[in-house]
Amino acid sequence: MVVFKTVLKAAASASCAIVLLAQAPAARAEGMRPEVGRPLQAAQEALKAKRYADAAAKIREAEAVPGKTANEQVTIERMRAAVAAASGDIQGQIAVIGSGKLPPAEQIRMIQSVAGQYYTQHDYASAATWTQRYLKDGGADPQMRSILVQSYYLAGDCGSLARTVGATQGEDAGRPASEEQLQTLASCYLKAKDNTGYVGALEKLATFYPKKEYWADLLARVQTTKGFSDRLQLDVYRLKLASGLMASTSDYMEMAQMALGDDHPAEAKKIVDQGFTAKVLGAGGDVERQKRLADLAGKRFNEGQAGLAKAEAGALSQRDGNDLVNVGYDYVGYGQAAKGLSLMEQGIKKGGLRRPEDAKLHLGVAYLQAGQKAKALQVFKTVGGTDGTADLARLWVLQARRTA
Repeated sequence: MVVFKTVLKAAASASCAIVLLAQAPAARAEGMRPEVGRPLQAAQEALKAKRYADAAAKIREAEAVPGKTANEQVTIERMRAAVAAASGDIQGQIAVIGSGKLPPAEQIRMIQSVAGQYYTQHDYASAATWTQRYLKDGGADPQMRSILVQSYYLAGDCGSLARTVGATQGEDAGRPASEEQLQTLASCYLKAKDNTGYVGALEKLATFYPKKEYWADLLARVQTTKGFSDRLQLDVYRLKLASGLMASTSDYMEMAQMALGDDHPAEAKKIVDQGFTAKVLGAGGDVERQKRLADLAGKRFNEGQAGLAKAEAGALSQRDGNDLVNVGYDYVGYGQAAKGLSLMEQGIKKGGLRRPEDAKLHLGVAYLQAGQKAKALQVFKTVGGTDGTADLARLWVLQARRTA
C-alpha cells in the first residue's frame, strides 16, 4: 500500500494546530472583565492539566456572563476551540466553526484541526471533506494536500483521487502530479481491481516519470485488457524494443521469428543484429540456434530485397491495398522510407483492407522509423479498434513524446 511519509505528521500537526490558540493568556487585559477573565483563566489551567470537563465547565461559566464584549466573546470561542481540539471533540470543534465567531485565520486552523482528527480516527471520507474545505477557504499548508490525496485513497474513492491529483498539481497546465501521487492513484485502481483506471495511471507515470518498470507493467497490463488480440504480439514487441525493454534472449528470438512469420525479413534481421550487438544473443547454451536464426534472417533479407520490385508490382495490381501496406512497410525497413511510406499511404487509401486499424498502426510505426515523429503522432491518433490497436497506438504516442 502506498503511504505518504508526511501524511501522519501532517495529520498530527493539523490536529494540534488550534491548541496553539490557548497558549497565550486567556484573560487579556484589554477590555476583559474579571467575571469573564477569571473563569477563562481557570479553564486555561484545567486545559493544561488535561482536565477537559473542568475546562468546559469554566467556559460555560464565562459564557453565562451577560453583555459580553466582542473581545470577550472571541476569547471564549478560542478557549472552547482549544478544549475541543485537545480533547478530540470533533463535534465541539465543528460547532465552534459553525458559530462563525472566530477570526478567519483561526477559523481555518480549526478546520485544519477537524480534518486532521478525522484522518487520525480513520474516517477518511470526512477527512477528505474537511480538507477540501480547508483548501477552499484559503488554507495554505501544502501537507494538507497529502492528507486529501491519501484520504481518497484509503476511502477507495479513486474517481475523486484522480480529479484531485490533476487539479492540485495543475496537470492540464503542463505541470504533472508528483510521482508519489500518481503511484497512489495507480494503487487505488489496483486495489479496486479497475484495470482500465490502473492502466490510465500507469500511462501518466510512464509519460512523466519514464522508468522501465512502469513501461513493463504498462505493456503487460494492456495485453490483459478485454478483447486484446493475440495477433498483436509482434506489435507489443515493437513497443518493447522502442522502450528499451528487450532484455532476454527469448525476447529477441521470438520477435525475430514473428517478423519472419509475417514476411518482414528486414525487420527480423534488424532485431537479430541488435540482439547480437547488445550481447544478449551470441552467448549461453543456445548459441547455435541463435546463429541459425541469424543466418535465416540474413538469407531472407537478401531474398526480400531482391524481390522488392516484383512484390511492389504485384501489390499495385491488386484490387485492395493489403499488399501495398505490407510491401511499403518492408521498403521502410530496407531504408527506402520515402517510397515505402508512399506505398503504405496508397494502400490505405485504396481500401479493402482486412484490418484497416492495423494498417494505420503500422503506418505510424513506419513514420517513427523514418524519423518523422510529427507525422507518426498524427497517424497514431487516428487509430481506433477495440481489440488492442487503439491501446497500442496510444502507447506509441506516449513513447514518441517520451523521446522528444
